[in-house]
Amino acid sequence: MNFRENGRRKRKFFTTKREAENFTRNRTLAFQNQGREGAEFPSWLRVMADECNARLEQHGKTLKDATDHFVAFLEASAKSGTVTEIVAELLSAKEADGASKVHLDDLRVRLNRFAQSFGEQNAATVTTAQIDDWLRGLELSPQSRNNYRTVINNLFNFAVSRGYAVANPVERTAKAKVTRGAPEILTCTQAVALLNACEADTLPYVAISLFAGLRAAEMERLDWSEVDLDSGHIEVKGGKSKTGSRRLIPISENLAAWIQPLARRNGAVAPVALRDRLDAAKARAGFKKWPANAMRHSFASYRLADCNDAARVSLEMGNSPQIVFAHYRELVKPKDAARYWQITPSADGEGKIVRLSS
Repeated sequence: MNFRENGRRKRKFFTTKREAENFTRNRTLAFQNQGREGAEFPSWLRVMADECNARLEQHGKTLKDATDHFVAFLEASAKSGTVTEIVAELLSAKEADGASKVHLDDLRVRLNRFAQSFGEQNAATVTTAQIDDWLRGLELSPQSRNNYRTVINNLFNFAVSRGYAVANPVERTAKAKVTRGAPEILTCTQAVALLNACEADTLPYVAISLFAGLRAAEMERLDWSEVDLDSGHIEVKGGKSKTGSRRLIPISENLAAWIQPLARRNGAVAPVALRDRLDAAKARAGFKKWPANAMRHSFASYRLADCNDAARVSLEMGNSPQIVFAHYRELVKPKDAARYWQITPSADGEGKIVRLSS
């Protein structure tokens, strides 16, 4: 016997005439009670639809919403690749868009660490819970953990934009609570001790860090050709800065006095084996614990106290005026700022003895 069910033509066979008659009679009753749609819609499917619809109603959704969502997930999963593949595609896209080397290096380090854990997993299947657990397992400071979260969020935004994932699972992950205290800075006495403790090849790096405030990564990329003693400026090129923007930093009189005898035409300002040399200088200077970003924070604090111009300091540091004002205002008294900018090498040239003006 030929008939239609759920919109499709079907054929059913019977062993006896009575079975065929009963089947026909039941379909006729169904037509009478529910119309053609009820007769062609199998009971098991109606039961399933009712159950699913009741569950979806609790969330304000319909069967169509659920179907659209799941079909989109299946299509994205079929189109998507592994996390490793999408990391490589994102880095390639960022490079093509002209991202700075500093930014690319930062992305590469953080994304590759993420890929070590999820590299072979289909990107569309990575869940919020997995990423939450991974971020908490990094055992980093709250700010560093949030920095990783930002980078991974960018990765999945990219995946969604390419149709590799239906939604960004990072958006629902927890942010670590960052409690910001006042930045730790060096006293004038500590700055003098550190300068005294430096060997000749390390001294320019430390002096520029203290009196020009470059970031550590920017210092490690700084070339002597970018230190112009004649014009009195240090150039941080866009490709070497964190923000990707070029900036000029004035060379103060005391900084010029420190670096003039050691300046070269070109070549890296940072010495070979920088970390070891800095650690040795810090130890000789009597530091038991080194404050994070101590030299850059010191520059910002003493510079703001000296010129009282957050906008000016922000241009020199490559930060926003709001950040400079919020973090560095009133950390230093004007009299201490005056002493800081008068830290100079001795005029008589006897070793690296340092004097402070009164």
